[in-house]
Amino acid sequence: MKLPTPRWWYVREGAPAPVSRALLKPVSWIWAWATARRIARARPVDVGAPVICVGNLTAGGVGKTPVVRELLRRLTARGVAAHGLSRGYGGSLAGPVQVDPARHSAAEVGDEPLMLAADAPIWIARDRAAGAIAAVRAGAQVVVMDDGHQNPSLKKALSLVVVDGETRNGEWPLGDGSVFPAGPLREPLAVGLARADAVVLMLPDDLAQADPELLAVFGTLPVLIARVVPDAPPPAGPQLGFAGIGKPWKVERALKAAGCDLKDFASFPDHMAYDAATLKALADQAAHLGAGLVTTEKDWARLPPDWREKIVAWPVRCVFEDEAALDALLAPLMS
Repeated sequence: MKLPTPRWWYVREGAPAPVSRALLKPVSWIWAWATARRIARARPVDVGAPVICVGNLTAGGVGKTPVVRELLRRLTARGVAAHGLSRGYGGSLAGPVQVDPARHSAAEVGDEPLMLAADAPIWIARDRAAGAIAAVRAGAQVVVMDDGHQNPSLKKALSLVVVDGETRNGEWPLGDGSVFPAGPLREPLAVGLARADAVVLMLPDDLAQADPELLAVFGTLPVLIARVVPDAPPPAGPQLGFAGIGKPWKVERALKAAGCDLKDFASFPDHMAYDAATLKALADQAAHLGAGLVTTEKDWARLPPDWREKIVAWPVRCVFEDEAALDALLAPLMS
């Protein structure tokens, strides 16, 4: 059974936190040790084309997939054959296989690869090196890897770490510095930053600038400010929203900020596989409210085909504040 992302992960040091954090600390030390050992012992494979890794330092949603989509779009627009690569989390296929939206389901290839495959060639592979090699053999000039900052199997030409830049309502995107499962970090912060070439700091649309205290955490690393913004207005009329992503509460807030007449919102665990009973319960609640149903593109990819016409997918996209700075990072990979 999947559990929602704990909000207490994002409580800052010195603030009240549940006893769970202290109890999980020893497990987090083991997790950090195992991750460091795996990375140190790896021999990264050079697949013959630049690999851009879009990873993160924390568990839970930070906006990696919109960044991957924007990089693929940007590279393709400049005449570069850019292919995406994903582990295919939640999918049954081990790969390497190129995702075909007309043939594959989220249960086979994962929700994010299925969503991305509408715009660019996407490969899934549990063996990330084998997946990148397959992409290059199929003509990829650049491989953009969705997630994998802690995966050392590939030689990376550019490593971007995506960080949630929201520091309000008593929450801190890096928690108190604890590693999973005592906190959101996948590895100690300094260790993860040492392997990064730049930080993509995701700010909500209504936050004018980044917190200087958070910026200081990244030291001398370049920081690119980006935002996930609506790519279309929310559906008209009353709506019942729902989402099963890392931080579903952000979808609720974004819908309201975009002017959606949101009557209620249901949160589910990340990568939730929606069954008929869950969807019928949502539909019944929406009918009681006199509302339609709206969700994210990622959630929509996991819906059974017979439910897709009944539920609106609300599209979003990633926008970088300093596009020239992004292009400067990508330029060496396009020659």
